Amino acid sequence: MRPLHLLPMGLTALLACAAAAPRPVPPAPTPPSTGPAVTPTATVEADASADAAATATSEAPDAGPVEGPDAAPASTSACNEQAPQDFLVRGNFLKGGAAAVQRAIQYRTDTYGYFRGFGRPGPDALPPSHYVVDTTFMGLPVKMHAKVVPALRCVEEEIKLACTEHPYTARALAGVRFKNTYRGGEVTNHIYGIAIDIDPGLNTCCGCVKPWNEAPACQRPARSEYDRMAMPECWVHAFERYGFYWLGHDVLKDTMHFEFLGDPEHIVKGAAPVSSAPPPAVDGGR
Repeated sequence: MRPLHLLPMGLTALLACAAAAPRPVPPAPTPPSTGPAVTPTATVEADASADAAATATSEAPDAGPVEGPDAAPASTSACNEQAPQDFLVRGNFLKGGAAAVQRAIQYRTDTYGYFRGFGRPGPDALPPSHYVVDTTFMGLPVKMHAKVVPALRCVEEEIKLACTEHPYTARALAGVRFKNTYRGGEVTNHIYGIAIDIDPGLNTCCGCVKPWNEAPACQRPARSEYDRMAMPECWVHAFERYGFYWLGHDVLKDTMHFEFLGDPEHIVKGAAPVSSAPPPAVDGGR
């Protein structure tokens, strides 16, 4: 497992244009969870919009450029395309039991910071909030872990390039969270500053608790979860291109929610290659 470290030089250059602000002070530590064993049915995100307070009224395929009047503009994305790491996908580690859950938690602890009660901290461990910065996405302010800001910027570039036929204006974002909103021994990726919610009031979470699962869109027939949200499907694919996972694929059907599960050291093109192999399974409790 990689020890937690500061941003590589490639990321520092890419973040030079971000509006830096004092890092938020994390709240008092939260005691370890003593809930029941993790199961897909018992674990829910209780208040997915708790932090949606900030409200406001790419890379082309490798097949080569398309010639002719309908050719799309060439992408100048600074990011590598990558898929989420399988062992970090919620549906995968829940199926793997307690050891798989702890493996995913420890990776996030080592990579993004120690949230008290989850994972084993290193000798100089700092909370994820220490690495949170102010940034923007689609013109709206949001607080995210500095390591994933470059990927978020590349998603925005991809949306602007590829989603012109499906215009959509985001109105509210929720990024870092300082209170865990999962139950049963699981921890939300909002805690690590690597998850973002887009328009919680418009994009449903039909597998969550009330009132989310009571939304009218959850009650009507739909071919897929894409039909239960206001956000265009094109946005989902833009996020997925750069290492984010959409919880619309999860049993929660959380269509507002994207979380970065790729390798943060592999985001920027030209960065030194780093092994993305999953860490070994760990024994013991949180």
